[in-house]
Amino acid sequence: MRFGGLTAVRSVDFTVNAGEIVGLIGPNGAGKTTFFNCLTGLYIPTEGTVSYKGTVLPPKPHLVTKAGIARTFQNIRLFANMTVLENVLVGRHTRTKEGLWSALLRGPGFKKAEKASEERAMELLEFIGLAHKRDHLARNLPYGEQRKLEIARALASDPGLLLLDEPTAGMNPQETRATEDLVFAIRDKGIAVLLIEHDMRFVFNLCDRVAVLVQGEKLVEGTSEVVQADERVIAAYLGEPFEGEPGEAEAAEVAAAEAGSTNAAAEERSTTSTKGESQ
Repeated sequence: MRFGGLTAVRSVDFTVNAGEIVGLIGPNGAGKTTFFNCLTGLYIPTEGTVSYKGTVLPPKPHLVTKAGIARTFQNIRLFANMTVLENVLVGRHTRTKEGLWSALLRGPGFKKAEKASEERAMELLEFIGLAHKRDHLARNLPYGEQRKLEIARALASDPGLLLLDEPTAGMNPQETRATEDLVFAIRDKGIAVLLIEHDMRFVFNLCDRVAVLVQGEKLVEGTSEVVQADERVIAAYLGEPFEGEPGEAEAAEVAAAEAGSTNAAAEERSTTSTKGESQ
């Protein structure tokens, strides 16, 4: 995927098995969200194709969703003035066959499909723990619950692969742990999960495998242990490892520097006070 002279993504591929959680990490600007946008039809790749289960996907989001790939976004994109239940029902649009005339006439087929969709939506709200708020407006939910609702809406399309773009962004530790449990529960249903995340503790605790993008290319892919130990990853993203505690000489040097700063500050306050008295 190129934007002018910038190549944002180049020859990135993954194998994600059913019931597997794969993490995608990398520094800001590495091309992670651009890769998601190519996968889900929001961007048309400059070169190459996007395939899922051996089938080339058309660059149209609703057809990608119909093929079995659903996603959430880095910035929450709920329908704020719709209820919790209505937001999940929107996610069922690719799994219903009723058309315009059926909706207008509201015949038996439409009512049956509408009932089935509502039952499925309520199952998902039970799954994420929001069934008791089915009639609340999405905008009135706390931040963590809005994140959960967006995941439920994605699951409403019955995907085989779920893409989560920074699902814990802005969350406190308790909400992050709840999200971790939710992703494990999704995996247990046989749904593959590919997620972008900057919280390294979350990624390495959760994922079966982790891939690292740097400058639009896949640098390395492997288990959490393999990725954390890779020197290229450390240099590009995780930073240099801290090799032990400082020795006595280093500690003494730090203490002396701190003492010097304290004495200098005290002398400055004393000088200022003397000047004030003489005036």
